[in-house]
Amino acid sequence: MSRLRLVRVAFATVAVVLVLALVATAVGVVVVLRRPLPEVSGELTLPGLESEVTVTRDPRGVPTITASTSEDLFRAQGYVTAQDRFFEMDYRRHVTAGRLSELVGENEDALAADKVIRTFGWRHVAEQEWDVVEQSTRDALQAYADGVNAYLADRDPSQIAVEYTVLGARTSTPAPEKWDPVDSLAWLKALAWDLRGNYDRELARARTFASVQDVARVEQLFPAYPQDVNQPILSAEQVGQGATTTAATTGLDLAGDDLQAALASAQRALDAVPHLVGDGEGVGSNSWVVSGRYTESGAPLLANDPHLGISAPGIWAQVGLRCAEVTAECPYDVTGFANAGMPGVVIGHNADLAWGLTNLGADVTDFFLEKVDDDVTVRDGGTAPIRHRREVIHVNGGRSVELDVRETVHGPIVSDVLDIDAVEDTPVPDGAPGRQFEVALGWTALQPGRTADALLAMATARDADDIAAVAALLEVPAQNIVFATVDGHIGYQAPGRIPVRTSVLGGPVPSDGTWPRPGWDSAYDWQGFVDPADMPRTLDPAEGFVVAANQAVTPSGVGPFLTDDWDYGYRSQRIRTLLTERLATGEPVSVADMAEIQSDQRNPYADMLVPTLLSLPIEDEFDDDGQELLRDWDRVSSSDSAAAAYFAAVWKTILTLAFDDDLPDDASPAGDSRWLEVVRRLVDDPSSPWWDDRSTPAVVEGRDEILTRAMVSARRQLTTQLGRDAEDWRWGMLHVAAPEHPVLGGESLPGVLRRLVNPSPLSVGGGSSIVDATAWDASTPSYAVTAAPSMRMVVDLGDLDSSTWVNLTGTSGHPASVHYTDQFKAWATGETFPWPFTQAATQADATDHLTLLPSTD
Repeated sequence: MSRLRLVRVAFATVAVVLVLALVATAVGVVVVLRRPLPEVSGELTLPGLESEVTVTRDPRGVPTITASTSEDLFRAQGYVTAQDRFFEMDYRRHVTAGRLSELVGENEDALAADKVIRTFGWRHVAEQEWDVVEQSTRDALQAYADGVNAYLADRDPSQIAVEYTVLGARTSTPAPEKWDPVDSLAWLKALAWDLRGNYDRELARARTFASVQDVARVEQLFPAYPQDVNQPILSAEQVGQGATTTAATTGLDLAGDDLQAALASAQRALDAVPHLVGDGEGVGSNSWVVSGRYTESGAPLLANDPHLGISAPGIWAQVGLRCAEVTAECPYDVTGFANAGMPGVVIGHNADLAWGLTNLGADVTDFFLEKVDDDVTVRDGGTAPIRHRREVIHVNGGRSVELDVRETVHGPIVSDVLDIDAVEDTPVPDGAPGRQFEVALGWTALQPGRTADALLAMATARDADDIAAVAALLEVPAQNIVFATVDGHIGYQAPGRIPVRTSVLGGPVPSDGTWPRPGWDSAYDWQGFVDPADMPRTLDPAEGFVVAANQAVTPSGVGPFLTDDWDYGYRSQRIRTLLTERLATGEPVSVADMAEIQSDQRNPYADMLVPTLLSLPIEDEFDDDGQELLRDWDRVSSSDSAAAAYFAAVWKTILTLAFDDDLPDDASPAGDSRWLEVVRRLVDDPSSPWWDDRSTPAVVEGRDEILTRAMVSARRQLTTQLGRDAEDWRWGMLHVAAPEHPVLGGESLPGVLRRLVNPSPLSVGGGSSIVDATAWDASTPSYAVTAAPSMRMVVDLGDLDSSTWVNLTGTSGHPASVHYTDQFKAWATGETFPWPFTQAATQADATDHLTLLPSTD
């Protein structure tokens, strides 16, 4: 079952009841849907304020909040966010606390998610972080929570969100609990989980070994970053020399049934975790910054578009936060993209500096193979105790479930959480004493940190030194930071809590974090963390721009070891190429130029593969119609391209024919940048064993046979899906963006309800590893978008009011609001909206004015 359908299957009967009730009268539909819409004009009382707060909203409902004190500002932000998006906040906090079953009732997938997240202990870590963060951060979190709770006070659930009306048709739906400041901190754990490093690839290597039985062949499916083709963010000269971790030969019997059963069980447990901001290899981002010496305004330009999952509502809540008078006590004058449930702004700009974030992709997780003997693990020839923690999961309308969480010195044991494929006592490999394998998760986010401090400090950063200070606090999720200042500087900074792994020469597995690690040998333990002062950075590089789009940060062996599992850099290199070509013309770069690059749809898969495809003969006049589309194709995957549709079907089929027979059943290639790099290397090796389709044992296929078969098969597949005339095919017929509500948007629900909560799907261009990164998963039957630019922004540091932005869907979380989807069509076509910043500009753009008044009690 897809993770995206976590709880939806529970609501089929609920939806029928609700829909029948609503369609009985049009008045009922209007009343139920519109009841939660907030007041956005006039005057309202907000208890706890020291003085009046003004809230203006632009034509798309984006609020700008102006207050006299920091606490009033964040109290008002909490109130306004609850007005727009409280159900989203409530859903998120139930997920992050492992309490989803309390919200949705008896549901197998919800219970599985609760078990795994309770095992992780996200909420427990967040509670510890409350005592770690600065007092000013606690004050902001508390003020935000007070604002949320002021909105909830005396409101019936049906007045807060229509989702509670639906849920109430099946289970008892009490008024939502008060918002706790720790709820905000727990959200950071979900953010870190979806943006963690290489755990998918780490497990994939070990599980692939079971079927391939050859470490060298496994590593061919996880090739090194192609730094001779795609440049890292920084050069060796910018970073200076450094040390990396040395890998050893894999000698552990990873093919053993007991170990593989534990790994498979761990994989299933992790698959049960709902993804709140994105899942899979399509999660990433583009960001770049250009020096003012090349721009129209004479000041830097900065662009950012994080690639995350698509949902309704979208992930980001746009907001402006302004102190009426900027002082040391009230230092905020910032605008950008926030996460509902967290005070402040995650990405955006203030009056002095703009910043963008992309996923660094650092390896911050390791799976430790543990030898368990009763209540201890084997360790360095002795034993270490297993710690136990009892959790009780309450199920709305059902019986509570008790959970015994076990933790080793490395972290929680995840392979026994769901009691899937329990591992029997079996012999273990020589040199690894014990009776049973389990898998424990080591993850930097399971230690309390100061990311909340970093997010608030970012909003007031003014220069490179401030960014470096923020980076020292931004421990997890590790994010590349690009920045620019109004006084003309541009730069890059890598943050993050990055584990230090020592070399283990001759050990049973590589010691660089790319394979699961032997927990019984302390030599494989983390040896601390990289000093923030040693993290890569640059200021005002000579070439006049910086591109950070999930590629390698530094050349291999240079600087601290961050990971070996990067995005393979095809998006970043295309952006570099476009910028270099533009600068070579001598024409100044404009905001519109930056936005045009964000929408670039050049397909690197086609650049790599089409010449070979065109060299192969297809004799049948019908079968070669698809191939003929490629001859004049500009290799741009636009939504109206017939060739792009055909090529996508060919790519999907190539992956199936060449690799499915060699991989575990649930590990078909997703077709992301890793597979682009794998196939790029294999194209030059036409007799590689990977091309052979083992399902045809009488024939040994090579490259040409597989590619030809893929072209013929793709022609016939699309004939069935899109029609006989290949000229009439369109990529946008297959490739659609269809944001879904996380609870009420699934296919099992009646269409009339889905249409209320899900935006109408839109055809889009782009694709995986394309700058316009509308990723799709080649391992599934669908070509639909799985991750995409969750927003786009371009900031002009020479004239902040000339900046532009767009959100995926809209700023409201209420399906009945005009602002639920009013940005979606513009987003799909690459359009953006003006982004005023100064007080005069935001006032001129305002369509609604709300005054929040202190209580007179």
